[in-house]
Amino acid sequence: MTSFPTTHYGVPLEFAIFAAMLAGVALFHRRAFSIALTGLVVVLLFQGTVGAFPAGEGLGALAAHAAHEWVILANLMLLLVGFELLSNQFEQSNLPGHMPGLLPDNWTGGVALLAVVFGLSAFLDNIAAAVIGGVMARHVYRGRVGVGFLAAIVASANAGGAGSVIGDTTTTMMWLNGVSPLTVLAAYVPAGVAFAVVAVFAARAQQRLQPIQVDGEPGPPLVWRRVVIVAVILGAAIAANITANRLDNPPSDAPWLGLAVWAAILATAPFARPDWALVRPAAKGALFLVSLVATASLMPVDALPPPSWVSTLGLGFLSAVFDNIPLTALALEQGGYDWAFLAYAVGFGGSMIWFGSSAGVALTTIYPQGRSVVAWVRQGWFVPVGYVAGYAVAMLILGWRPV
Repeated sequence: MTSFPTTHYGVPLEFAIFAAMLAGVALFHRRAFSIALTGLVVVLLFQGTVGAFPAGEGLGALAAHAAHEWVILANLMLLLVGFELLSNQFEQSNLPGHMPGLLPDNWTGGVALLAVVFGLSAFLDNIAAAVIGGVMARHVYRGRVGVGFLAAIVASANAGGAGSVIGDTTTTMMWLNGVSPLTVLAAYVPAGVAFAVVAVFAARAQQRLQPIQVDGEPGPPLVWRRVVIVAVILGAAIAANITANRLDNPPSDAPWLGLAVWAAILATAPFARPDWALVRPAAKGALFLVSLVATASLMPVDALPPPSWVSTLGLGFLSAVFDNIPLTALALEQGGYDWAFLAYAVGFGGSMIWFGSSAGVALTTIYPQGRSVVAWVRQGWFVPVGYVAGYAVAMLILGWRPV
């Protein structure tokens, strides 16, 4: 009796399942949740019956893998749902209603809005920065936001976090593995160039679709208790991000960032109730991303191509469809990278497709029309252009300096 083949032409069959899952998400985005969950189940069944899990064979190996991954998955789940409630508090504070009067009433107003997202992401999780940017855009453009501008919001959030060790999960991983924050900081060279490209083209296209309209009357009065609640939740996220990721004692046994956000949400809820009805759709979107990340973590990737500026450039494109967390983990284990280039590649690269980053998944919970891969790529064409432009400028200015 012959055993069931686990490879085809030298390629593990798990990759074929994963590729089919991604193709299904891209083509049938209205069924993205079901397709992602089904793909995860199929991979688990395949590895549990005829293949092997990354940690070996049997339920013990699956448990060991789950113990290694659960903190990241739990953080994603808690943050995606929590920041959806944060966006609700932000919107109900009436702060976004004052934005049209604060921004220039031409295409530079869109650039300014994206710059706010970029700046927020430098010290705040890029999920929160993207969600806040999406809420602001809905008010500034009277609810008519193009998919290209959504791609730009995600790209701005990912670019803002690329050079900060507290701005993105991947850069935090580098920090915890001994990469200096100053080394990662150099990623702002390509990220700044990419942002400039994306912001100009996206803002001009959005202005043609729906111009910023300056209100003739003052915005609605601010609800200060909700303003304070937004500040408290963001402050809790920043404090937890810094405290839980200290170099001298990095705790990896609990999703501290997500727990801190939810502690702030629950503690402030009695003072101004959030819209709890948002939890259900947000949880569905979060489970979609968790399914993608969990499936990616199960792929039998033992090594990446030898580190070079060419292979790192390619990792950016790969990050658009393959989760950047396992890619970063493999790169750290392999060594020999220029960490600033890697931070930019795996951080910004996920902006090219809506499900390529957690920020994109969070934003498309607010804007379901962004879940069309065709529309995202067609209207957000400037994202890959900005990625390559930023990489090229960084090569000219910084050069490839592996450590």
